[in-house]
Amino acid sequence: MIPFDPLFRNPHVQTIAGHLWRRSGEEHRFPLRRRLVRTEPDVEVLVQSQLPEGPPAGDIVMVHGLEGSGEAGYVRSLSGAALRAGFAAHRFHMRTCGGTERLCRTLYHAGLTSDLLAVLRVFQREGRGPAFLVGFSLGGNVVLKLAGELAEAACPLIRGVCAVSSPLDLAVCARRIAGKDNRLYERRFVRRMRSRLCATGRYREADFAGLASVMEIDDRITAPSFGFGDAATYYRTQSANRFLEGIRVPALVIHSQDDTLAPFASVAMEAARCHPRIELLVTAHGGHLGFIGRAPHRFWADAAILDWIARQHRASA
Repeated sequence: MIPFDPLFRNPHVQTIAGHLWRRSGEEHRFPLRRRLVRTEPDVEVLVQSQLPEGPPAGDIVMVHGLEGSGEAGYVRSLSGAALRAGFAAHRFHMRTCGGTERLCRTLYHAGLTSDLLAVLRVFQREGRGPAFLVGFSLGGNVVLKLAGELAEAACPLIRGVCAVSSPLDLAVCARRIAGKDNRLYERRFVRRMRSRLCATGRYREADFAGLASVMEIDDRITAPSFGFGDAATYYRTQSANRFLEGIRVPALVIHSQDDTLAPFASVAMEAARCHPRIELLVTAHGGHLGFIGRAPHRFWADAAILDWIARQHRASA
């Protein structure tokens, strides 16, 4: 394991630095292919792909977090690290994200795995081998849930899954986001959720009257639109912790004990710790999607993920 030497020990500084820290932009030297994949008759999702120099050692598919996209710093820096290591890098966008608001008749939610599964099946038809999946925050819930749902059937499609700073218990995470010390983050989430939903053309600003939290939007809009009824049912049925037992491919869960948005001290983490296929990599500091370290591992999570993927790749060679 690559040790983490945090540059900051304050979790909020880590979280904000992880979001704002300027990346090298090295991934830009690899041509970016943008394509839309139809996953259902009325749904198209965006996948951005880059190939390394020479034949790819394999494929890494990255899934962004809540209200994120393939342009998020953590996705771009991991793309660069993956390409340098000889892997093809694919940035999967959840439906209505990445400028595709009007290409879907429905929204996305934290447990929606069907679009990612459809993309993996497209890769399989194209002759690609099983891919490594890396999910960040909410995206981590998606990749772990998909692996658990598929169980043994995951093996032809998925070589391994990695979840970083992921809300394995959605209800616990939603309550934590609503904490006073997270007000800055929640306001940003709510503003971006409102903007994206209005951009679909199916909602108006008036529909968000009185909705000031992620949980309230999930209760009023997200949950009913998928037939969950309310936020409590949505969170209970779509949390990855309900599906961990089914995972049959190697998995890595990276989490900091001081995560500001997805609490480490939860039953979900204990379930992950007890699973024989799941490796739990825990740091004392790092915040939420932060993990800004001292040189030479400034973006420590990238190094840790690629180190784990390299080990899995060698083991299966």
